[in-house]
Amino acid sequence: MTFLGALIPVMFMVSLGQFLAWRQIPPREGWRSIERLCYMALVPALIILVLSRAPLQDAPWKIALTLVVSQIILAAIGLTSQLWPGIDRPSVGSIVQSNSRWNTFIALTISGVLYGDNGLAITAICAAIMIPMANILSILALSHFGHNETGIKRNPFAELIRNPLVIACIIGAFLNFANLKPTGLFETILTLVSNPAMSLGLLAAGAGVNFLALRRAGLLTVFWSLVRLIGMPIVAGLIGRYIMGIEGEALAIILIATATPTATNGYILARQLGGNADLMANLIASQTLLSALTIPFSLWMFGLLPA
Repeated sequence: MTFLGALIPVMFMVSLGQFLAWRQIPPREGWRSIERLCYMALVPALIILVLSRAPLQDAPWKIALTLVVSQIILAAIGLTSQLWPGIDRPSVGSIVQSNSRWNTFIALTISGVLYGDNGLAITAICAAIMIPMANILSILALSHFGHNETGIKRNPFAELIRNPLVIACIIGAFLNFANLKPTGLFETILTLVSNPAMSLGLLAAGAGVNFLALRRAGLLTVFWSLVRLIGMPIVAGLIGRYIMGIEGEALAIILIATATPTATNGYILARQLGGNADLMANLIASQTLLSALTIPFSLWMFGLLPA
């Protein structure tokens, strides 16, 4: 499978979700429910299924350390946005969040199409690592820089233990290490629940992007979108290859995971914690478009772009 053959179906599904949302099929509230369904049930089932079968014996700690260090470095780079002329604190919080988050749906689909079950398994390992760290960095940044009139402070560690994706990662890893891989009826149920995860997730991702926000996008949005989309895979690729010695499919999937756009649910969190929600919407929209170019570029830089 060529990369273009993997990317076109993903972008089609995202575009279809955007078109259906524009046509109000279903209404906007319906798309929020679909996104929540994916977040609460479908994607967790997929993560449990593939992570329970993942090759965790193949040095997952190297993947873990590569991704954690990359996220921390990009979050730290986001802090330098305070030097941008005229920028306010809520905007800094949104930029740090943008630099920390990733779109799980897009990463799972592209890696699954390109590398099959093994690609899904390695992406699930990435999810087990990146999702908790993204939540910690995002909540810390928005709590510190955000302008929160409600006075509500969210504990990032309390958020983690309630996050269904994190819970799914823990369950999947436990089943794997305990050699209790799902079989029989349990496997059938997980398969049925998880089958719609990627298609509905991509539709919901597309529906959640406000491309009208691009009209307000300026140099700040484009610059920090490129920092996120190119900077993180470069950092992760250099650490993974030259320090950790990761190669092949594992390195390619690390690059795909780190080169995906920031997650659409970052807009909701920015709004709740007093970040610049409009800027977050701009970043989500611009990164979703630019990632069609930056994901293959990241793979090409490390000689891993499928022909």
